[in-house]
Amino acid sequence: MATAYAAGASSMVAAISRPRLPSASFHPRTSLPYLPPRPISLSLKLPSDSNRFSSLQTKASSDESSPVDAGEIFSDLKEKWDALENKSTVLLYGGGAVVAVWLSSIIVSAINSVPLLPKIMELVGLGYTGWFVYRYLLFKSSRKELAADVETLKKKIAGTE
Repeated sequence: MATAYAAGASSMVAAISRPRLPSASFHPRTSLPYLPPRPISLSLKLPSDSNRFSSLQTKASSDESSPVDAGEIFSDLKEKWDALENKSTVLLYGGGAVVAVWLSSIIVSAINSVPLLPKIMELVGLGYTGWFVYRYLLFKSSRKELAADVETLKKKIAGTE
């Protein structure tokens, strides 16, 4: 009993003689102590925007000769809409496009949530980009071939071919 009392007293003396550290407040959801944010001091002098963009400044004018008129655009759209025969088909295609964009957004977010798959998809995209550049953009003859393919595709879409 005497040894237990002596051990307890010696630990009490050691606790009293040690310098006390300030008690840290703990974050309620973790066992980590709360640390206040560090003060930010910026010693970097940035050039003013007026000096950086002085050559890009433009001034507004009160001239009414703007090339785009909103009323004209709406009247053109109304004429084209009235000239359509199959309005239901256009609405169906437009609604289908909106649904397709929505579904593709869901699919991309699902793929993005799989841990390793987004990085693999990035590698596939980089590989395809490299192949496309090598196949169509690197040499003059292949650039001409790509331009010809784009023109034939435009003609097919426009219905002139």
